[in-house]
Amino acid sequence: MLKGIDNRLNAEVLGVLRAMGHGDVLIVSDTNFPADSVARATVTGKLLRMENLTCGEAVNAILSVLPLDTFVDDFAGRMEVVGAPHEIPTVQAEVQAEIDRAEGRARPMLSIERFAFYDMARQAYAVIQTGERRFYGCFMFRKGVIPPEA
Repeated sequence: MLKGIDNRLNAEVLGVLRAMGHGDVLIVSDTNFPADSVARATVTGKLLRMENLTCGEAVNAILSVLPLDTFVDDFAGRMEVVGAPHEIPTVQAEVQAEIDRAEGRARPMLSIERFAFYDMARQAYAVIQTGERRFYGCFMFRKGVIPPEA
């Protein structure tokens, strides 16, 4: 345990979040996502896990330490529901609420078509698989910067 660090963030996840640079992409997925095979193609080449958490809980912990990119429109995205790209399932609404909370304002995620999401995930820095069992709990986050202190 560490003071000031959310205990849901394990050592492997913390190490990867720390190592990521500005613009690097992180994928947070549900249990149905082909996370292991996709993670093998990423920069880290291995799957990270936050198994006992929903996507909302995992994203809450991740965004307690990870800044989101403010220079681009694709700072965060969600996998579209096949056949209903504008539908926002509850799991996605929960993650959107966590983004808005962390950012202190509404910052809507982009919608990413399913196969485009898979392609993006293979090029990501890392994949974290959660214990989320609800469908379409798949998200991307682009790391931002922490400005110098005044």
